[in-house]
Amino acid sequence: MAKKNKENDIVTDGSRAITKFHVSDVVMVVILVILCATCVVPFIHLLAKSVSSNTAVLAKRVSFWPIGFNLDAYTSIFEDGSMVRSFLYSVIVTLVFTLMGMIACTCAAYPLSRKRLKGRTFFTFILMFPMYFSAGLIPTYLLYSDLHMLDNVWVLILPLIYAPYNMLIMKTYFQSNIPDSLEEAAFLDGATNFQIIWKIVLPLSKPILATLSLFYAVGRWNSYADNKYYIRSEGLKMVQYKLSQLVSSASEAQTAQLSGEVVVTSTPEVLQAACIMFVTIPIICVYPFLQKYFVKGVMIGAVKG
Repeated sequence: MAKKNKENDIVTDGSRAITKFHVSDVVMVVILVILCATCVVPFIHLLAKSVSSNTAVLAKRVSFWPIGFNLDAYTSIFEDGSMVRSFLYSVIVTLVFTLMGMIACTCAAYPLSRKRLKGRTFFTFILMFPMYFSAGLIPTYLLYSDLHMLDNVWVLILPLIYAPYNMLIMKTYFQSNIPDSLEEAAFLDGATNFQIIWKIVLPLSKPILATLSLFYAVGRWNSYADNKYYIRSEGLKMVQYKLSQLVSSASEAQTAQLSGEVVVTSTPEVLQAACIMFVTIPIICVYPFLQKYFVKGVMIGAVKG
């Protein structure tokens, strides 16, 4: 039953908001539709181009519906194999990177969120300093060279597993949602620090864990700059960097080449669209399962507290 205020007969359960539609609501809806369209429309256009005929794409007749439906570009990607191998390699690197990143982030955020840690202000400053300042590309390259990390898979994983921004979000979430009284009760029951974080803190932090896992995974999946600077071996190149190379090489040629062995007869535009879809679809498939955790984790971890 809706509750009403006796003085002005106002419904307080929020149902009146559905019946009233103001000009400001229309403006907000229009803005949201435009913002959504800027993300969805290019994706639909690329999808249509990737399954359209070469002549229709070259004639610029493809907009949001495929013309001359064919899957030649996708067939070429799977027959060549280099993009598929790079895709599987990227999945493994992303999973390892996300797991190690979450471990590092949790191990840093949880102690800093507890008042009983002595000197936590100093440690917070040290751990947040890299968020604002870095040595630069050349010193970083020389450091990796001295550490013998160049042209090594670990150069794509270890340097970036600690993210100050992610740590700050998780630290704020712990402070806002894990009370000290809960921790004190666990200590009285004889629990250790490891048992508290494993059996109490992490089960209560699923929203922020899902959110930051998505941050880590998407960040690693879409990044290719470090692959470009620090990797030379073809077998260690991630799929995003191979896609970048494909787009660059195909922009000036009439036939795009996936590898040194197979030449693709599809036009550059069709092949580029197919490769972009091939790389993008995995993230799109994963995101809906994490969306509810993503929204809740961002709102609680970054705003509250």
